[in-house]
Amino acid sequence: MSLRDNQKMANLQGLQSSPELSGRRPDPQHWDAPLIRRLLIHSLPFEAEWSRIESMKPVYSDLNRCDCTYPSTLDRRSFLKASAVAAAAGAFVSPFRALAAPSPHDASETLASQLYKSLSPEQRSAVCFDFNHPLRQETDNNWLITKKSIRELLTADQQDLVRQIYRGLHTPEFADRAMEQMIHDSEGKGFEGGVSIALFGQPGGRGFEFVLTGRHCTRRCDGDSVEGVAFGGPIFYGHQAGEKDSEPSDHPGNVFWFQARRVNEVFQALDGRQREKALVDGKGRPERQAATVKLGGRSDGLPGIRVADLTKDQRGLVRTVMGDLLSPFRKPDTDEAMKLVEAQGIENLSLAFFKQGDLGNDGVWDVWQIEGPDMVWYFRGSPHVHCWVHIRDPKFRV
Repeated sequence: MSLRDNQKMANLQGLQSSPELSGRRPDPQHWDAPLIRRLLIHSLPFEAEWSRIESMKPVYSDLNRCDCTYPSTLDRRSFLKASAVAAAAGAFVSPFRALAAPSPHDASETLASQLYKSLSPEQRSAVCFDFNHPLRQETDNNWLITKKSIRELLTADQQDLVRQIYRGLHTPEFADRAMEQMIHDSEGKGFEGGVSIALFGQPGGRGFEFVLTGRHCTRRCDGDSVEGVAFGGPIFYGHQAGEKDSEPSDHPGNVFWFQARRVNEVFQALDGRQREKALVDGKGRPERQAATVKLGGRSDGLPGIRVADLTKDQRGLVRTVMGDLLSPFRKPDTDEAMKLVEAQGIENLSLAFFKQGDLGNDGVWDVWQIEGPDMVWYFRGSPHVHCWVHIRDPKFRV
């Protein structure tokens, strides 16, 4: 891309954060049409053979500062089974898009398309997969989705595109903090040395998704290719602030601890009997990759207190706090997530605060979750922050 195109691309990204367009998508009439045409390339299909898949299994970090658990890699039988399930389900590819959702023309999606176009055949063989590949639906707290970091695999310009894509998944106000967390948690590798990527499908096709993983990260950019789910699928984020695995009870420097403080404000707004229901005498759910956020499809029998049992004012506070939890993320993702939360009914959510893991025994609950029939938001703040999120459209409930 020429220097002139790079400047136009920066201007295009800037439209999303400009004060006059705050809360709205850029008007297409302001876009540079020749540049957009060069960015959105319809690449030729490629064949994904099993022998190539076998050599591209994800890598799980052995970092000893994060108490992560690592799944076994896919074998051929599991691959075939998962592929059959994905095919039967139609892979949730939508020919239509809801208004409150990311677009293929959003900044990160445009950059992901540009990145795909720039890849050499050798690079594509390492990071590109069919859209229905089961690897796309994996989620974990400490892993490389493909074997090599972007520093090992991509050129400097391509690495910069990945940086911009990741930053663009956040609000302009939070992007710097998100980058600082990734760099800190890489334990000296830096952003480029600590993350890997995979691209599923092709720009302009029936499905296209960019996935970035690393320590405390599974994030997605899909342009709403994946129908019926927020964020393009389950995501994971976290932070170990400081040099020790276990943080102090007030989590100084942790970029996500504000979320726990806000949810604890809901607990403080409960009366004595409500708090008894909300407190769970045990520990939070086990962290088992994608199974951590498996959705149950029910609202009864969930841990904690149902939002339906709260007062009108308390329910309003829960709705406000949900918006605050989403505040780090870009507006198209947060709009879609809130739309899907409202679709299942705020009153059908349950809030649970877990007694085990209360750092400092201060009654500020480090481990909590908000769960509903089509949502899990699980926050494990002990010994440091791990957060798993999965929000589904109720229409896609199995």
